[in-house]
Amino acid sequence: MKMPITKSQLGFSLLELMIASAIGLIVVMAMTQMFRMGMNATFTVTQRAETQENMRAAIELMTKDISMAGAGLPSGGLQLASAGGNSKIACNQGGTCYVPADTYQNGNFLYGIEPGFNNGVESGAVIVNAPAAVNDSITSIYCDYNFPLTNFTFTFPTTTSATVTVVNAAVTPNNILAPGGLNVGDLLLFLVSTPGNGKTSQGTSVAQTAAAVAEITGIPNNLSITFAGGDALNFNQAATAANSLANAITNLGSGLGAGNNVTVCRLYAVTYFLQVPAAGGTVQTPRLMRQVNGLNAVPVADNIINMQFSYDVINSVAGTMSANQSDPFGAGLSPALIQKVNMWIMGQSLTQGGNRSQSMYLASSVSARNLSFCNSYSSTTTVCQ
Repeated sequence: MKMPITKSQLGFSLLELMIASAIGLIVVMAMTQMFRMGMNATFTVTQRAETQENMRAAIELMTKDISMAGAGLPSGGLQLASAGGNSKIACNQGGTCYVPADTYQNGNFLYGIEPGFNNGVESGAVIVNAPAAVNDSITSIYCDYNFPLTNFTFTFPTTTSATVTVVNAAVTPNNILAPGGLNVGDLLLFLVSTPGNGKTSQGTSVAQTAAAVAEITGIPNNLSITFAGGDALNFNQAATAANSLANAITNLGSGLGAGNNVTVCRLYAVTYFLQVPAAGGTVQTPRLMRQVNGLNAVPVADNIINMQFSYDVINSVAGTMSANQSDPFGAGLSPALIQKVNMWIMGQSLTQGGNRSQSMYLASSVSARNLSFCNSYSSTTTVCQ
């Protein structure tokens, strides 16, 4: 019998196997690196998008409040009572004041916008990652038109209380505690007018004789309000203090005099500032806070590490625009003549450290449409109203 002859099979040499393995390993590593780069790029884009979205939400909320600054206030602002010290900004009912310099400036004068140059971090805390040492706050003050008080009449049995009467029960709101209504810590602006030569929008002849701001310290029921002294924001000063509500009541009588017209609105004094919270002994990332009247501050945007403002202000003496003024008070300019507010905020991504941390600036400008108007084209001198 013939024995089958087997032919040897050609195989890979060790060198060929090593070369093939090396090439395969290089391809796998290249694909892994590309996948990792893709994941990092996706993570970076996501972080930047979330940070930008966070800052845009903050800018939009600030824009809404700043654009309303001065609405409903007397032209040029309002002199507050100061015999018992200046009124306070951004303090709650528990006595916590959120910004270091917490009083109205220029002799306790209330403007539609209160700039807070280098006064923007609660307790003066240092924000380590902020690129600039300056952090500003801003307070925007305006009448609340979402809860109108035109359906109520106010009489004053004492200098520290008011009785509220509903004009038309079928009209909403018909009580001061309705949804969105008044709270302890809210500010009320009282404009008292008597018959005169001026004209209201309804054609009634009036002349303003008094304007005062008071802080609500108690609401015993839906038809009464108290304005006790020692309030958190120091608006409720004694009857001997000029420009106080108690002084106006004393001078004009508990009913504010026959034929007097009393216009009341709730003021919103809205302050934006940064807070560096601490939880369990660990310092957390800064956040943007919004505080209204004498109420507690609430967070509106996380991971905001820097906030700065500048103002375009009319110089009533020179008749020119002073642009990008960071500190109008320091420059001798009146906040009543602010024409535009420029704001910059810097946000930081949630993930920090190394090249995975993302931060960026977002800038915007808001026209101060309700503040004073200056006619710089007068033939003689600049006229401001």
